[in-house]
Amino acid sequence: MPTIIKRLTKQGLVSAVFKAGSLLDAAQHEPRAGVYTVGRTYQRKKSLLFDEHLSRLQDSARRQGFSLDYDPTRLRCALRQMIVESDYGDVRFRISVAADAPDEALLSIEPFEPPSAHLIERGARCITSTATRQSPAAKSSEWMHRRRALEAAQPTDIYETFLLDAQGNLLEGASSNVYVIQHGELRTASTGVLAGISRMIVLAICESVVPLRPVAPNVSEIDRFSEVFLSSSSRGIIPVVELDNMPIGEGSVGALTLALRAAYQRWVVDHLEEL
Repeated sequence: MPTIIKRLTKQGLVSAVFKAGSLLDAAQHEPRAGVYTVGRTYQRKKSLLFDEHLSRLQDSARRQGFSLDYDPTRLRCALRQMIVESDYGDVRFRISVAADAPDEALLSIEPFEPPSAHLIERGARCITSTATRQSPAAKSSEWMHRRRALEAAQPTDIYETFLLDAQGNLLEGASSNVYVIQHGELRTASTGVLAGISRMIVLAICESVVPLRPVAPNVSEIDRFSEVFLSSSSRGIIPVVELDNMPIGEGSVGALTLALRAAYQRWVVDHLEEL
């Protein structure tokens, strides 16, 4: 099924001037100066924390030096219209706004493909990189373009690349947030990272499963990591069982990660809203 890409202008929805086979392919055609957000729908026309997606989009634009100038209600209706007309069922969507056209939005949707049961059961293999983001708190289009090089450099059996600071602190993934269970605590960086929408949920539900310590874990202590997982809006919680060729804990998906994933999914069901 093709990716559907339209531009929301003052006059309404119009077809984009380019075509692409996926959201990933579409990204290369989008302006480097701008902001974006990515999410998914549930039960076809329901969303999760959509207002928070738009608030972060506005905050990201402010951090990039411009202000958005569109009607959020109109944008929500336009995205809903595209989803209904596509007949794709659940979709993964991206909303992008260029710095030189803050009164318009580029809306892209593709059929949503959930993480495989095999991935959840066996866990993901990941690697680290010292690549840095210019403005970690902003979901900028510049990073969307730059991270393509990281993703292209990943071996085929690697799921995600995590970013390290100069001291070896584990910050976030190229397209995710990352968490470590260490000494019976959930550790995750509180600064120098994007405030992910899925991260909001993880922090909301974690205390019922494991105590939270908002500090970045350091890769020098990887042999002391009991469990590792990542999160993103479209994927939820994904277990990680290997980092830089080193097994995490016993090298299998951990019990706390699975408990957090179950709590995350319950939270999602309880907080779905009509788009």
